[in-house]
Amino acid sequence: MPAFNFRFDNSYFRDLPGFYVPWKPATVPAPRLLFLNRELAAELGLEADALDGEPGAALFAGNALPEGADPLAQAYAGHQFGGFSPQLGDGRALLLGEVLDSQGRRRDIAFKGSGRTPFSRGGDGKAAVGPMLREVLIGEAMHALGIPTTRALAVAATGEPVQRERPLPGAVLTRVALSHLRVGTFQFFASRGDLDKLRQLADYAIARHDADLVDTPERHLALLRRVAERQARLIARWMNVGFIHGVMNTDNMTLSGETIDYGPCAFMEAYDPDAVFSSIDHGGRYAYGNQPLIARWNLARLAEALLPLIAGNGEDEAAMAQAVAQATEVLDAFPDLYAQALLQGQRAKLGIEQATAAQDEADQALADDFLTLLHTHAVDFTLGWRRLADAAAGNEAPLRALFGDAATAPDAWLARWRERLGAGDAAQRAAAMRRVSPIVIARNHLVEEALTAASEHDDLGPLNRMLAALRDPFTESAEHARYAEPAPAAVTACYRTFCGT
Repeated sequence: MPAFNFRFDNSYFRDLPGFYVPWKPATVPAPRLLFLNRELAAELGLEADALDGEPGAALFAGNALPEGADPLAQAYAGHQFGGFSPQLGDGRALLLGEVLDSQGRRRDIAFKGSGRTPFSRGGDGKAAVGPMLREVLIGEAMHALGIPTTRALAVAATGEPVQRERPLPGAVLTRVALSHLRVGTFQFFASRGDLDKLRQLADYAIARHDADLVDTPERHLALLRRVAERQARLIARWMNVGFIHGVMNTDNMTLSGETIDYGPCAFMEAYDPDAVFSSIDHGGRYAYGNQPLIARWNLARLAEALLPLIAGNGEDEAAMAQAVAQATEVLDAFPDLYAQALLQGQRAKLGIEQATAAQDEADQALADDFLTLLHTHAVDFTLGWRRLADAAAGNEAPLRALFGDAATAPDAWLARWRERLGAGDAAQRAAAMRRVSPIVIARNHLVEEALTAASEHDDLGPLNRMLAALRDPFTESAEHARYAEPAPAAVTACYRTFCGT
């Protein structure tokens, strides 16, 4: 096969024996490239033209591994919907290796849907076209919105069916991440009492994601603090675009602070803190409004796993008591970290250019009251914020139109808001607000339309047109107008997403 110039440097394979099982992807009968992320390929130092064609299809379907790849299935555990599974692991995924990108960042390159592994737990290890292309759409949408995320490098059809409720066309996703280290990775070794491997894993994670902490005192406590800080910023960004992950299990929380696993996820339309779209979240555990609480819960599980390291060897009762107190302090600080990150984003969306800590409470009340208005009148979350930018420019009509017959409902709030904004250049303020409040999101009904066309009719046109809109989410244009419109309320009310397994 041609040389694809991946320039692998596989530290996980090299430095962490015993943390994975070396494994090969399954071969498939008729690989065909459905998607290639040329921008991301260039970022990784790859030649997109060389990847776009039959050799690239064979590569991304798993039939031909690039030189230097060391494919492996990672071991991890996890709490899934609150219940602990001591062994999960890569049941249908393989880490091919790592490359240094154009900015010098180490990036994982991994397959998803590449066949059974020792961690498959009876599954077939395969994936279908629709769920893998969902990863493309949502990952690229999140990237364009400025939210840390894993991204799809490629999707290849396999030419064979996968059996779910009915036969579906199969596919393999190639996913790029800062790493695939998860809270569940730490839980795997902590639950087994393997302190040597736990320490080795933690020190690897520190060297990879927080190199300034290497050899510092209390580095394992500092790692917990850094992960909490990254997660606070990440969840705040989700909340400020109305994103619902849908399956915030501990094996889906990364140490890097990237969003991972776009299975039963969705973007909220009419604002509702209780919104749930996942077909398997019967109790609403991972509802939109619960996401900050679940993030803290997941961090508590990471803290539990790290406690022996924070305490030294975990054998001294006094040291362990101190470690518990220190970890608890980090967890107790999380709500404020999250609140500050959320408010920072909300101020930008409100057009508030200058603020002091003394104004935090009033500004938070202003944001909360705007959301209450949206909720009370079932106003679309994305359009509510976007049309507020029009109001900042002096045109309140588009915002009022969202309230229908209750067009005067925001009057009192608008008066408070205008008073808070004070003087300033209205056009500049509105432009700044539009740079943080998108007009285009991955509207759920249009995602399904694109995936259905690709999966059932082999038509990638809707997918590619939607991708073009999602990659430019802050620009309002006639060309992409349909991607800014909510689905009819009746469609949203019965919309459900599925995990794709």
